[in-house]
Amino acid sequence: MAKSNSFRSGKHLLQIPGPTNIPDRVLRAMSFPTIDHRGPDFAEIVKRVLDRLKGIFKTSQPVIIFPGSGTGAWEAAIVNTLNPYDKVLMFETGQFSFLWAEQAKKFNIEVDLVPGDWRTGADPKIVEKKLSEDKAHKIKAVFALHNETSTGVTSNIAKIRQAMDSAKHPALLMVDTISSLASIDYCHDDWKVDVTVGGSQKGLLLPPGLSFNAVSQKALEANKKSTMQKSYWDWKPILASNKDGAFPYTPPTNMFFGLDEAIDMLNEEGLENVFK
Repeated sequence: MAKSNSFRSGKHLLQIPGPTNIPDRVLRAMSFPTIDHRGPDFAEIVKRVLDRLKGIFKTSQPVIIFPGSGTGAWEAAIVNTLNPYDKVLMFETGQFSFLWAEQAKKFNIEVDLVPGDWRTGADPKIVEKKLSEDKAHKIKAVFALHNETSTGVTSNIAKIRQAMDSAKHPALLMVDTISSLASIDYCHDDWKVDVTVGGSQKGLLLPPGLSFNAVSQKALEANKKSTMQKSYWDWKPILASNKDGAFPYTPPTNMFFGLDEAIDMLNEEGLENVFK
């Protein structure tokens, strides 16, 4: 078997949904020497990246970065906002929607999973119907995948938000953008999403290794009341450390170099041009 970093001829072309091919500029940025993750130079990079990520999510609110896969960011969304035995509404739009539902069940969350044929996105009409019927507000969150990696099916998040507003229901809105962030237009603030889950290995042009939660003020308020056990995924110590450009653990410094460069590339092209 060939070594993992050698190929018979030419440049390797990865043709899977993700991880995706990494631009040479990003690879070069990631090859810079590792620096002190507690030093002022890295703190400057962290602050800059956190600020510029807001433009990718189209939010003015905090974006939290985790060293880990999107599955970890799924877990963070759950344990930071919900309580054991809460009820949530989810839609089966493909393999990853099913996996997120299975993960929620492991935290003793009652999942109302609307079955689907993997050909269509989450149905706003069903959202409005189920929330309108939930007079006691037992449903604490609606979960949706903006784009389902396994099928390519996209859900209309703006219409899901409209359905929630029409039902006048206080549930949180949680959205997975792992395969859509920086690839399909997405508006965390305008669509009033409470937690947006993202990952580094697709539209952000990076290897696997970073995941994200963009969070609303409503989600931060829910966090204060959440009794879920959490440690590594806890928002509070991360947000507190981020004010100084730091993390409560050792961050993957070179991934931040790459992320900084990837955001440069996206901004140079213009997100709206990327979406075309």
